Amino acid sequence: MFVTQLRNAVEEKYKSYFYYKSMYQLTNDLLWQEFIRHAYEDEKSHYEMFQQLHYIMTNEFVPNPKKPAPCTNLKESAKNALVSELEAVEQCKEMFLTIPFEEAYDPIFIALHDDMEHAIRMSTIFNGVN
Repeated sequence: MFVTQLRNAVEEKYKSYFYYKSMYQLTNDLLWQEFIRHAYEDEKSHYEMFQQLHYIMTNEFVPNPKKPAPCTNLKESAKNALVSELEAVEQCKEMFLTIPFEEAYDPIFIALHDDMEHAIRMSTIFNGVN
């Protein structure tokens, strides 16, 4: 079960990275750009950590899924990102409780913490954009 959840997390982190890269282009507001940049840099790091964990467990990498469609509306994108980040927090919590080996604790904990932070950032953008 953990490997399946990890595989799904790798795919979601990949999609989130490209989603945020696209979302970044929708604003010239420096604070919003910083919030979004922070999120896509974290998502790239999570993707890399989770891929490494998957490789350790299975001796193979998760193939990259199809990239998401580009974002077209900042407010709607922030709303979708908020929902996605809250779902990622729940996924990380479930994974954290079933970690099969000690080396997996740090990456899962880091992603759990960062995803909560991303949810706050996306909520702030959603509430701040007209």
